[in-house]
Amino acid sequence: MGKLEMPPRPVIALSWKRATLSGLEPGSPVDNFSVEEVDRRSRLAVAAGPVLDEMARQLEGTGFSVVLADRCARIVDLRFGTPALRPRMEKVGAVAGRVFSESTTGTNSIATTHEVRAGVAVHGEEHFIESLKKFSCYGHPIIDSVTRRLAGVLDITCLAEHENPLLAPFLVRAAKDIEQRLLAGAREAEQRMLAGYQAAVLRDRSRPVVALSEDLVLANAAATELLDAADHAVLRGLAVDPPAHARRLQLSGGAEMLVSVERVADGAVFTFQPVEPRVGVPGCRRTNAPVLVHGEPGSGLTRTALSLVDEASVFDASEVSGVGAEAWLGSVSRALASARAVVIEAVHLLPAAMARRVALAIPSARARIVLTSAPASDLHAEHASLVAHCSERIALAPLRQRRDDIPMLVRSMMTELGAARELRFTPAALEALATHSWPGNLRELNAVVRQVVQVREVGDVSVHDLPQAYRGRARTRVLTPIEQAEREAIVEALRVTGGNKKDAAQRLGISRTTLYNSIRVFGIVTPVSRT
Repeated sequence: MGKLEMPPRPVIALSWKRATLSGLEPGSPVDNFSVEEVDRRSRLAVAAGPVLDEMARQLEGTGFSVVLADRCARIVDLRFGTPALRPRMEKVGAVAGRVFSESTTGTNSIATTHEVRAGVAVHGEEHFIESLKKFSCYGHPIIDSVTRRLAGVLDITCLAEHENPLLAPFLVRAAKDIEQRLLAGAREAEQRMLAGYQAAVLRDRSRPVVALSEDLVLANAAATELLDAADHAVLRGLAVDPPAHARRLQLSGGAEMLVSVERVADGAVFTFQPVEPRVGVPGCRRTNAPVLVHGEPGSGLTRTALSLVDEASVFDASEVSGVGAEAWLGSVSRALASARAVVIEAVHLLPAAMARRVALAIPSARARIVLTSAPASDLHAEHASLVAHCSERIALAPLRQRRDDIPMLVRSMMTELGAARELRFTPAALEALATHSWPGNLRELNAVVRQVVQVREVGDVSVHDLPQAYRGRARTRVLTPIEQAEREAIVEALRVTGGNKKDAAQRLGISRTTLYNSIRVFGIVTPVSRT
């Protein structure tokens, strides 16, 4: 730890102690970090916008930057007196979406102000992390006048040689201005939310109605009986990017509802109405025609296939090498001629010659046939010819395309695992799971739930109870196919490079700034690099 010429001030000494207890060292890197999604429409961001604009105007041409962090110490906005400051700040991790807490960045005016809930100045050598010692910064808390809770932190940062004590009162005045705008905005937002909620209730008093915002929940009696906390995680995701039309939504309790979403102020009003339950497996008629169930591994292929038949002889193409090709084909042929139903799993794994022989046997089979495979669009030659016999097809969407089902799936998996009824996932934990790309689909989700159930027996499962790789934040909107492909490429590059953003950017052929922006936009949680 760097030495100060004089004993550190008490607020600095205590901060250093907290940083040390968090496992940080002065030489810890600050350019390898997780970047979270930023809500540009939050009450804090909206209230602070004009104040930050005015501060930026007054500081234009100077060596000062203005940083706004939210109640979680996550940076939500930055302004720079000169463009040259931006890369210097980004080099030490000051980018939108980065959490500047003492456990991740040590002593600085954002993290320490967030910790002590009071204004703090941190000068040069007073920073805990070596790479931050070139800066001086001033931080002041922003208090929500309605809730009396910390709403955020306002910060001014400059190079240590440019520090100026006159910036402190300038910063305090700006923080007070944001607090006043927060109060006015809260009153207006609450009035608009209440009006939207009342209008929805009056349209049909029998329907469940919920209004959700950052700090407000309104629900009529019908909604209170229908929803639980897990459903709120899904609703908050819909509030950010509401669908244009009413959509089906399966609640964690099992009920399927048609939900309409109306964006109001910084939240949304949801109106529910029941829909007729779907019977059987979607997209499949109960006929004797061969059926193909296709999708990514782990997306529920086996369970879906078995749900289509009452009893069946089941064969797995992955077992061919173990039992021998002729023995495996002989067993399949006998079952096709005598069994009531035959399920052949993972037919895309069959050698080409065997796929051709199975295809030849299907037309004369007496049994009902159900095949499972990788997505049909990925099949070629003999495998495509084999599944061509299936006039009925069920395409299973990957979990990343049905994240709204995660609360219901988690509850179902907990029941199957025999978890206690007193064990529940908090909305924050469910929102964290929703940010993951789930390459292993349901199988991967089941493994996560199983690990949690083994660790905890009762109580609330928080974000910190999840495995490290699943502690992200919920996405704010559904990604397009191109965006999803871009996100997966970045996730893979970060995985291969162990979280090293410089190497990941080089691997992707983009700049680090572009990588930071993409990580923030897509809500990617990055592994922490130790290099």
